[in-house]
Amino acid sequence: MSRDRRPDPFAERHEQSVSAPKSIVPTPALTQDDLRGRRVIVGAPGLGWRADLRADEKVVQGSRTYVPVIPEQDWYRAELEQVEVFAPLVPVERVWVEKLAFLQDGDGVSNPAPKHLVSLDAPPEQHPITAVDARRITGRRLVQVIDGVERRDLRAVTETYSSADGEICIRIATELEWYRWVWSGQHPKTLEVPARLLWLE
Repeated sequence: MSRDRRPDPFAERHEQSVSAPKSIVPTPALTQDDLRGRRVIVGAPGLGWRADLRADEKVVQGSRTYVPVIPEQDWYRAELEQVEVFAPLVPVERVWVEKLAFLQDGDGVSNPAPKHLVSLDAPPEQHPITAVDARRITGRRLVQVIDGVERRDLRAVTETYSSADGEICIRIATELEWYRWVWSGQHPKTLEVPARLLWLE
């Protein structure tokens, strides 16, 4: 009898399915320090929110405090190519920082969150959704979870598909590669990852 038997793949899938990444909890920028490079959400209560933005350090002008905010694409380009980009100043009370927090027991993470009402006073919390349960995934922010370790700043480059080995997979790229694709036209380096290891942020 061979001793070189592979572990049961269904057991591995079960083990991975219980390891969910942290959820995102928007926190007022007014209470946060060291904003440079942080993901932020801007908007106004009752009107709406915009995400996929990065912040710089707070700026005080007169009696008001502002946060320089730029689209992530411009932030990555500025960091990579060391170029100046225009960053509009947003009043600090209209900026929320994306912070990571563990889900509470009982939060549904194995299936897409049901439709529910949210308060318009602040951006809603974002709970992770398993990639295999997502209806549309190309271009979405992903978290890869392996043995409880989270790898973030990833984007889906394809929808789910069946690999040559019959595994349900998604091709992913780092956010730097994803955004560089836009300004350079250079196709990103991608990696095939089993969908069971991926979550939508």
